Amino acid sequence: MEKLRVGVIGLGHRGLSLLEALLIYVKDIEISALCDVYEDRVETARKVVEDAGGKKPFTTLNYKEIIDDKKADCVLIITPWKLHVEMSLYCMEKGMPVGIEVCGANTLEECFALVETYERTKTPFMFLENCCYGRRELMILNMVKQGVFGEVIHCDGGYMHDLRDEIAFGKENRHYRLEEYSTRNRENYPTHELGPIAKILDINNGNRFVSLVSMSSKAAGLHEFILQNKADDKELVNRVFPQGDVVSTIIKCARGETINLMLDTTLPRWYSRGFTVRGTKAVYTEDNDSLLFDNNEEHRKQHFCWKNQWGNADEFLEQYEHPIWKKYIEDGVVGGHDGIDYLVYTEFFNCVRDGKPMPLDVYDAAAWMSISPLSEMSIKNGGAPVEVPDFQHLSK
Repeated sequence: MEKLRVGVIGLGHRGLSLLEALLIYVKDIEISALCDVYEDRVETARKVVEDAGGKKPFTTLNYKEIIDDKKADCVLIITPWKLHVEMSLYCMEKGMPVGIEVCGANTLEECFALVETYERTKTPFMFLENCCYGRRELMILNMVKQGVFGEVIHCDGGYMHDLRDEIAFGKENRHYRLEEYSTRNRENYPTHELGPIAKILDINNGNRFVSLVSMSSKAAGLHEFILQNKADDKELVNRVFPQGDVVSTIIKCARGETINLMLDTTLPRWYSRGFTVRGTKAVYTEDNDSLLFDNNEEHRKQHFCWKNQWGNADEFLEQYEHPIWKKYIEDGVVGGHDGIDYLVYTEFFNCVRDGKPMPLDVYDAAAWMSISPLSEMSIKNGGAPVEVPDFQHLSK
Protein backbone atom coordinates (compact mmCIF):
# COMPACT_ATOMS: atom_id res chain seq x y z
CA MET A 1 0.00 0.00 0.00
CA GLU A 2 1.32 3.41 -0.97
CA LYS A 3 1.98 5.66 1.97
CA LEU A 4 -0.29 8.64 2.64
CA ARG A 5 1.64 11.87 2.15
CA VAL A 6 1.13 14.21 5.10
CA GLY A 7 1.93 17.91 5.31
CA VAL A 8 2.49 19.49 8.74
CA ILE A 9 1.76 23.22 9.08
CA GLY A 10 2.98 24.70 12.36
CA LEU A 11 6.20 23.45 13.93
CA GLY A 12 6.31 25.00 17.38
CA HIS A 13 6.47 22.89 20.54
CA ARG A 14 3.23 21.00 19.86
CA GLY A 15 3.86 20.62 16.15
CA LEU A 16 7.42 19.34 16.54
CA SER A 17 6.60 16.91 19.34
CA LEU A 18 3.68 15.55 17.35
CA LEU A 19 5.84 15.24 14.24
CA GLU A 20 8.39 13.18 16.20
CA ALA A 21 5.63 10.91 17.49
CA LEU A 22 4.15 10.38 14.03
CA LEU A 23 7.54 9.43 12.65
CA ILE A 24 8.05 6.84 15.37
CA TYR A 25 4.61 5.30 15.68
CA VAL A 26 2.68 5.71 12.41
CA LYS A 27 4.25 3.55 9.72
CA ASP A 28 1.84 3.99 6.80
CA ILE A 29 2.38 7.72 6.26
CA GLU A 30 5.14 9.83 4.77
CA ILE A 31 5.85 13.34 6.06
CA SER A 32 6.08 14.99 2.66
CA ALA A 33 5.84 18.71 3.48
CA LEU A 34 6.65 21.06 6.36
CA CYS A 35 5.73 24.68 6.98
CA ASP A 36 6.22 27.34 9.64
CA VAL A 37 6.73 31.10 9.51
CA TYR A 38 10.04 30.65 11.36
CA GLU A 39 12.81 29.27 9.18
CA ASP A 40 14.72 27.71 12.10
CA ARG A 41 11.68 25.66 13.07
CA VAL A 42 11.30 24.40 9.51
CA GLU A 43 14.96 23.44 9.39
CA THR A 44 14.78 21.63 12.73
CA ALA A 45 11.72 19.69 11.60
CA ARG A 46 13.30 18.80 8.26
CA LYS A 47 16.29 17.35 10.09
CA VAL A 48 13.99 15.37 12.40
CA VAL A 49 12.27 13.80 9.39
CA GLU A 50 15.50 12.92 7.62
CA ASP A 51 17.15 11.61 10.80
CA ALA A 52 14.17 9.30 11.23
CA GLY A 53 14.87 7.82 7.80
CA GLY A 54 12.24 9.74 5.88
CA LYS A 55 12.60 11.28 2.45
CA LYS A 56 13.61 14.92 2.30
CA PRO A 57 10.31 16.79 2.72
CA PHE A 58 9.21 19.86 0.80
CA THR A 59 9.73 22.88 3.07
CA THR A 60 8.23 26.35 2.91
CA LEU A 61 7.37 29.44 4.93
CA ASN A 62 4.09 29.81 3.01
CA TYR A 63 1.55 27.10 3.76
CA LYS A 64 -0.39 27.77 0.55
CA GLU A 65 2.46 26.31 -1.50
CA ILE A 66 1.84 22.89 0.07
CA ILE A 67 -1.81 22.99 -0.95
CA ASP A 68 -1.47 24.71 -4.34
CA ASP A 69 1.36 22.45 -5.49
CA LYS A 70 -0.20 19.24 -4.07
CA LYS A 71 2.84 18.47 -1.96
CA ALA A 72 0.70 16.30 0.33
CA ASP A 73 -2.42 14.15 0.26
CA CYS A 74 -3.68 15.79 3.46
CA VAL A 75 -2.46 18.40 5.91
CA LEU A 76 -2.38 18.89 9.66
CA ILE A 77 -2.79 22.42 11.02
CA ILE A 78 -0.92 22.89 14.31
CA THR A 79 -0.49 26.67 14.22
CA PRO A 80 -1.56 29.45 16.63
CA TRP A 81 -5.31 29.37 17.26
CA LYS A 82 -6.17 32.45 15.25
CA LEU A 83 -4.94 30.82 12.01
CA HIS A 84 -6.79 27.50 12.21
CA VAL A 85 -10.00 28.49 10.46
CA GLU A 86 -8.37 30.67 7.82
CA MET A 87 -6.06 27.83 6.82
CA SER A 88 -8.84 25.23 6.97
CA LEU A 89 -11.01 27.26 4.63
CA TYR A 90 -8.15 27.55 2.14
CA CYS A 91 -7.58 23.79 2.26
CA MET A 92 -11.24 22.97 1.74
CA GLU A 93 -11.54 25.42 -1.15
CA LYS A 94 -8.60 23.68 -2.81
CA GLY A 95 -9.88 20.16 -2.10
CA MET A 96 -7.11 19.32 0.37
CA PRO A 97 -8.25 17.06 3.27
CA VAL A 98 -7.45 18.83 6.52
CA GLY A 99 -7.25 18.07 10.22
CA ILE A 100 -6.92 20.88 12.72
CA GLU A 101 -5.66 20.94 16.27
CA VAL A 102 -8.04 22.26 18.90
CA CYS A 103 -8.93 25.79 19.92
CA GLY A 104 -11.91 28.10 20.09
CA ALA A 105 -12.97 30.17 17.11
CA ASN A 106 -12.06 33.85 16.86
CA THR A 107 -15.57 34.82 15.80
CA LEU A 108 -18.95 33.21 15.28
CA GLU A 109 -18.63 34.03 11.58
CA GLU A 110 -15.66 31.65 11.36
CA CYS A 111 -17.88 28.80 12.55
CA PHE A 112 -20.49 29.61 9.93
CA ALA A 113 -17.74 29.77 7.29
CA LEU A 114 -16.40 26.33 8.22
CA VAL A 115 -19.81 24.73 7.78
CA GLU A 116 -20.70 26.62 4.60
CA THR A 117 -17.36 25.83 2.96
CA TYR A 118 -17.53 22.15 3.87
CA GLU A 119 -21.11 21.80 2.63
CA ARG A 120 -20.16 23.42 -0.66
CA THR A 121 -16.84 21.65 -1.25
CA LYS A 122 -17.28 18.36 0.68
CA THR A 123 -13.53 18.39 1.34
CA PRO A 124 -12.74 16.01 4.22
CA PHE A 125 -12.28 17.90 7.51
CA MET A 126 -11.62 16.59 11.00
CA PHE A 127 -11.38 18.34 14.34
CA LEU A 128 -8.49 16.62 16.14
CA GLU A 129 -9.86 16.64 19.70
CA ASN A 130 -7.71 13.93 21.23
CA CYS A 131 -9.60 13.90 24.55
CA CYS A 132 -12.53 12.26 22.78
CA TYR A 133 -10.25 9.22 22.67
CA GLY A 134 -9.31 9.30 26.35
CA ARG A 135 -9.53 5.89 28.00
CA ARG A 136 -11.71 7.05 30.88
CA GLU A 137 -13.87 9.28 28.68
CA LEU A 138 -14.59 6.36 26.35
CA MET A 139 -15.31 4.02 29.24
CA ILE A 140 -17.88 6.45 30.64
CA LEU A 141 -19.36 6.96 27.15
CA ASN A 142 -19.71 3.18 26.85
CA MET A 143 -21.46 3.02 30.23
CA VAL A 144 -23.82 5.87 29.32
CA LYS A 145 -24.78 4.18 26.04
CA GLN A 146 -25.47 0.95 27.95
CA GLY A 147 -27.81 2.81 30.30
CA VAL A 148 -25.66 2.43 33.39
CA PHE A 149 -26.01 6.14 34.23
CA GLY A 150 -29.74 6.19 33.64
CA GLU A 151 -30.73 9.57 32.22
CA VAL A 152 -27.77 11.95 32.10
CA ILE A 153 -28.70 15.30 33.65
CA HIS A 154 -25.52 17.35 33.99
CA CYS A 155 -21.84 17.26 33.05
CA ASP A 156 -18.82 19.24 34.18
CA GLY A 157 -15.55 19.70 32.35
CA GLY A 158 -12.96 22.21 31.34
CA TYR A 159 -9.31 23.01 31.06
CA MET A 160 -7.60 23.53 34.39
CA HIS A 161 -3.88 23.79 33.78
CA ASP A 162 -1.31 26.14 35.31
CA LEU A 163 0.09 27.84 32.19
CA ARG A 164 1.58 30.95 33.81
CA ASP A 165 5.13 30.07 32.80
CA GLU A 166 4.15 29.36 29.19
CA ILE A 167 2.17 32.59 28.88
CA ALA A 168 4.58 34.91 30.73
CA PHE A 169 7.55 33.72 28.65
CA GLY A 170 5.57 33.86 25.41
CA LYS A 171 7.95 36.36 23.78
CA GLU A 172 10.99 34.22 24.47
CA ASN A 173 9.26 31.01 23.38
CA ARG A 174 7.36 32.59 20.47
CA HIS A 175 4.15 31.23 21.95
CA TYR A 176 0.78 32.63 20.90
CA ARG A 177 -0.98 32.37 24.27
CA LEU A 178 0.63 35.63 25.49
CA GLU A 179 -1.12 37.58 22.74
CA GLU A 180 -4.42 35.82 23.39
CA TYR A 181 -4.36 36.61 27.11
CA SER A 182 -3.32 40.20 26.39
CA THR A 183 -6.21 40.98 24.06
CA ARG A 184 -9.28 38.90 24.96
CA ASN A 185 -11.41 37.66 27.86
CA ARG A 186 -13.31 34.47 27.11
CA GLU A 187 -13.45 30.70 27.40
CA ASN A 188 -10.48 30.38 25.06
CA TYR A 189 -9.88 26.60 25.12
CA PRO A 190 -13.28 24.95 25.43
CA THR A 191 -13.09 21.67 23.59
CA HIS A 192 -10.87 19.31 25.62
CA GLU A 193 -13.65 18.06 27.85
CA LEU A 194 -16.55 19.59 25.97
CA GLY A 195 -15.81 17.22 23.09
CA PRO A 196 -16.24 14.00 25.13
CA ILE A 197 -19.25 15.52 26.91
CA ALA A 198 -20.84 16.40 23.56
CA LYS A 199 -20.53 12.76 22.48
CA ILE A 200 -22.09 11.59 25.76
CA LEU A 201 -25.01 14.02 25.33
CA ASP A 202 -25.59 13.22 21.63
CA ILE A 203 -24.77 16.76 20.50
CA ASN A 204 -25.28 16.90 16.71
CA ASN A 205 -26.95 13.51 16.95
CA GLY A 206 -30.46 14.47 18.08
CA ASN A 207 -29.40 17.01 20.68
CA ARG A 208 -27.62 20.37 20.54
CA PHE A 209 -26.37 23.32 22.56
CA VAL A 210 -29.07 26.02 22.66
CA SER A 211 -27.70 28.79 24.91
CA LEU A 212 -24.98 29.73 27.36
CA VAL A 213 -24.05 32.19 30.05
CA SER A 214 -20.44 32.99 30.89
CA MET A 215 -18.76 34.89 33.72
CA SER A 216 -15.12 35.80 34.25
CA SER A 217 -13.23 36.48 37.45
CA LYS A 218 -10.80 39.36 37.71
CA ALA A 219 -7.29 38.92 36.30
CA ALA A 220 -4.55 38.86 38.94
CA GLY A 221 -2.70 35.55 38.79
CA LEU A 222 -0.62 36.24 35.71
CA HIS A 223 0.40 39.70 36.93
CA GLU A 224 1.50 38.26 40.28
CA PHE A 225 3.53 35.56 38.53
CA ILE A 226 5.26 38.13 36.30
CA LEU A 227 6.15 40.28 39.32
CA GLN A 228 7.77 37.28 40.95
CA ASN A 229 9.50 35.80 37.90
CA LYS A 230 9.98 38.53 35.26
CA ALA A 231 10.24 41.75 37.23
CA ASP A 232 12.90 43.04 34.82
CA ASP A 233 10.40 43.00 31.93
CA LYS A 234 8.87 46.41 32.62
CA GLU A 235 6.52 46.32 29.66
CA LEU A 236 5.05 43.01 30.77
CA VAL A 237 4.95 44.05 34.43
CA ASN A 238 2.79 47.04 33.48
CA ARG A 239 0.60 45.18 31.01
CA VAL A 240 -3.08 44.91 31.90
CA PHE A 241 -4.39 41.45 31.08
CA PRO A 242 -8.10 41.33 30.23
CA GLN A 243 -8.27 37.53 30.41
CA GLY A 244 -9.81 36.56 33.74
CA ASP A 245 -8.10 33.94 35.87
CA VAL A 246 -11.21 31.74 36.01
CA VAL A 247 -13.96 31.69 33.39
CA SER A 248 -17.15 29.75 34.13
CA THR A 249 -19.59 28.90 31.35
CA ILE A 250 -22.94 27.14 31.70
CA ILE A 251 -24.41 25.61 28.54
CA LYS A 252 -28.04 24.55 28.18
CA CYS A 253 -28.90 21.70 25.81
CA ALA A 254 -32.08 21.15 23.79
CA ARG A 255 -33.02 18.02 25.79
CA GLY A 256 -32.64 19.90 29.06
CA GLU A 257 -29.15 18.84 30.18
CA THR A 258 -26.67 21.43 31.47
CA ILE A 259 -22.89 21.59 31.13
CA ASN A 260 -20.61 23.54 33.43
CA LEU A 261 -17.36 24.44 31.66
CA MET A 262 -14.36 25.99 33.42
CA LEU A 263 -11.17 27.63 32.18
CA ASP A 264 -8.53 28.00 34.92
CA THR A 265 -4.99 28.53 33.61
CA THR A 266 -3.38 31.47 35.46
CA LEU A 267 -3.50 30.43 39.11
CA PRO A 268 -1.53 27.75 40.95
CA ARG A 269 -3.27 24.38 40.60
CA TRP A 270 -2.92 20.74 39.58
CA TYR A 271 -3.85 19.64 36.07
CA SER A 272 -7.42 18.49 35.57
CA ARG A 273 -10.13 18.48 32.95
CA GLY A 274 -12.74 18.09 35.66
CA PHE A 275 -14.67 15.45 33.71
CA THR A 276 -17.88 14.73 35.61
CA VAL A 277 -21.06 12.98 34.49
CA ARG A 278 -24.23 13.06 36.61
CA GLY A 279 -27.07 10.70 35.83
CA THR A 280 -30.19 9.45 37.59
CA LYS A 281 -28.45 6.16 38.42
CA ALA A 282 -24.74 6.97 38.69
CA VAL A 283 -22.06 9.65 38.87
CA TYR A 284 -18.46 9.72 37.70
CA THR A 285 -15.92 12.38 38.65
CA GLU A 286 -12.38 12.66 37.32
CA ASP A 287 -10.68 14.45 40.19
CA ASN A 288 -10.93 11.39 42.43
CA ASP A 289 -11.50 8.96 39.53
CA SER A 290 -14.59 7.55 41.17
CA LEU A 291 -17.89 5.95 40.19
CA LEU A 292 -20.87 5.91 42.51
CA PHE A 293 -24.06 3.96 41.78
CA ASP A 294 -27.55 4.56 43.08
CA ASN A 295 -27.91 0.92 44.13
CA ASN A 296 -25.35 1.46 46.87
CA GLU A 297 -27.61 1.34 49.94
CA GLU A 298 -24.73 2.13 52.30
CA HIS A 299 -24.19 5.43 50.50
CA ARG A 300 -27.84 6.41 50.83
CA LYS A 301 -27.85 5.70 54.56
CA GLN A 302 -24.44 7.19 55.39
CA HIS A 303 -23.71 10.32 53.41
CA PHE A 304 -19.98 10.36 54.21
CA CYS A 305 -19.10 6.78 53.28
CA TRP A 306 -18.50 7.78 49.64
CA LYS A 307 -14.86 8.51 50.54
CA ASN A 308 -14.35 4.75 50.74
CA GLN A 309 -15.02 4.56 47.01
CA TRP A 310 -12.54 7.20 45.85
CA GLY A 311 -10.32 5.97 43.04
CA ASN A 312 -12.48 2.94 42.28
CA ALA A 313 -13.02 3.53 38.53
CA ASP A 314 -10.41 0.96 37.47
CA GLU A 315 -12.56 -1.72 39.06
CA PHE A 316 -15.06 -1.32 36.22
CA LEU A 317 -12.64 -1.50 33.29
CA GLU A 318 -13.06 -5.23 32.71
CA GLN A 319 -16.81 -4.82 32.36
CA TYR A 320 -17.03 -1.45 30.61
CA GLU A 321 -13.76 -0.81 28.76
CA HIS A 322 -14.62 0.75 25.41
CA PRO A 323 -13.91 -1.50 22.38
CA ILE A 324 -11.51 1.11 20.95
CA TRP A 325 -9.31 0.81 24.03
CA LYS A 326 -9.66 -2.97 24.31
CA LYS A 327 -8.14 -3.29 20.86
CA TYR A 328 -5.60 -0.52 21.53
CA ILE A 329 -4.28 -2.27 24.63
CA GLU A 330 -4.04 -5.57 22.76
CA ASP A 331 -2.09 -3.89 19.95
CA GLY A 332 0.07 -1.82 22.31
CA VAL A 333 -0.54 1.75 23.50
CA VAL A 334 1.89 4.23 21.93
CA GLY A 335 2.54 7.94 21.57
CA GLY A 336 1.94 10.97 23.74
CA HIS A 337 -0.91 12.24 25.89
CA ASP A 338 -1.54 8.73 27.29
CA GLY A 339 -1.87 7.37 23.78
CA ILE A 340 -4.76 9.54 22.65
CA ASP A 341 -2.75 11.46 20.05
CA TYR A 342 -2.09 8.24 18.17
CA LEU A 343 -5.78 7.31 18.18
CA VAL A 344 -7.09 10.63 16.88
CA TYR A 345 -4.43 11.08 14.22
CA THR A 346 -4.56 7.55 12.86
CA GLU A 347 -8.35 7.87 12.70
CA PHE A 348 -7.93 10.97 10.55
CA PHE A 349 -5.41 9.28 8.27
CA ASN A 350 -7.59 6.18 7.90
CA CYS A 351 -10.67 8.26 7.03
CA VAL A 352 -8.73 10.21 4.40
CA ARG A 353 -7.29 7.03 2.92
CA ASP A 354 -10.58 5.09 2.90
CA GLY A 355 -12.96 7.94 2.14
CA LYS A 356 -14.91 7.36 5.37
CA PRO A 357 -16.88 10.06 7.25
CA MET A 358 -14.86 11.86 9.90
CA PRO A 359 -15.85 10.91 13.48
CA LEU A 360 -15.27 14.51 14.67
CA ASP A 361 -16.64 16.52 11.79
CA VAL A 362 -17.12 20.12 10.77
CA TYR A 363 -20.44 20.37 12.66
CA ASP A 364 -18.74 19.21 15.85
CA ALA A 365 -15.95 21.73 15.27
CA ALA A 366 -18.38 24.60 14.69
CA ALA A 367 -20.52 23.82 17.73
CA TRP A 368 -17.61 23.28 20.10
CA MET A 369 -15.45 26.16 18.84
CA SER A 370 -18.38 28.60 18.92
CA ILE A 371 -18.29 28.52 22.72
CA SER A 372 -15.28 30.89 22.67
CA PRO A 373 -16.81 33.87 20.82
CA LEU A 374 -20.20 33.27 22.47
CA SER A 375 -18.64 33.29 25.94
CA GLU A 376 -16.87 36.54 25.07
CA MET A 377 -20.22 38.08 24.13
CA SER A 378 -21.81 36.90 27.36
CA ILE A 379 -18.96 38.15 29.55
CA LYS A 380 -19.05 41.58 27.90
CA ASN A 381 -22.76 41.76 28.70
CA GLY A 382 -22.44 40.85 32.36
CA GLY A 383 -23.18 37.17 31.94
CA ALA A 384 -26.22 37.63 29.73
CA PRO A 385 -27.64 34.51 28.00
CA VAL A 386 -26.44 34.01 24.42
CA GLU A 387 -28.05 31.73 21.85
CA VAL A 388 -25.92 28.98 20.29
CA PRO A 389 -26.67 28.55 16.55
CA ASP A 390 -27.82 25.24 15.15
CA PHE A 391 -24.92 24.66 12.77
CA GLN A 392 -26.39 21.45 11.37
CA HIS A 393 -29.37 23.25 9.85
CA LEU A 394 -27.92 26.52 8.55
CA SER A 395 -28.97 25.83 4.96
CA LYS A 396 -32.33 24.24 5.73
